[in-house]
Amino acid sequence: MLLPGPLKNIMRGSRGGQPAGTAGGGVSQQPGGAQKFTTITRPSRGIEEFFNCIRDQSGLNILDLGSASQQNVSFITNLGHRLYAEDFLQLLNESFGSNDLAAQANSGSIDYFLHQALDYPEGHFDGVLVWDALEYLAPALLAAVVERLLKIVRPKGYMLAFFHSDDKVESVPFYTFRILDMNSLQVAQTSTRKPAQLFNNRSLEKLFGRAESVKFFLTRDRLREVIVKV
Repeated sequence: MLLPGPLKNIMRGSRGGQPAGTAGGGVSQQPGGAQKFTTITRPSRGIEEFFNCIRDQSGLNILDLGSASQQNVSFITNLGHRLYAEDFLQLLNESFGSNDLAAQANSGSIDYFLHQALDYPEGHFDGVLVWDALEYLAPALLAAVVERLLKIVRPKGYMLAFFHSDDKVESVPFYTFRILDMNSLQVAQTSTRKPAQLFNNRSLEKLFGRAESVKFFLTRDRLREVIVKV
């Protein structure tokens, strides 16, 4: 969905768990007061590399799979690019239920989800901000989503994806990501979520085996930032 202005972006953002434009600094209180989650600002080699890859170009099509954020919309469009946004995890929950991994193995449901979330022409995008969405997909759905992403991104295009680096945890922080500038992000933890699977460098290279290259950056908050060149 193309977001040409603030109103459409805010309407789109209301589908997700966090309305567009609400991720500020400080601490957020979860319902019932049981847990508190913080928002931090940190450098990101992954986002720096992503923008370096498309530097000196304009009029590109960029897809953001995070919940709609006016901050990301403004940053991308101010660079002269067109931004499309899909609340990928909201669509995942609507299609399969929250963390229902068995349902994600159904071929008919997979086709329906791909139509809902990634129904774009081949080679339509120059870059995709995947963020951490792929960690929550069971193997059959993950393979189908990656195949679709590699199809809708043009050759020599780029994807930025995040994966938690600790492969022994039961649940991982669930984040929203806001672009502050060419090399830093505002990262807000809004909850925790059980990943469908966790990855190391070798398994990620296998996952994106059809891509031209895969580059890794490890962060202090135990996230592996991955740049995939299609």
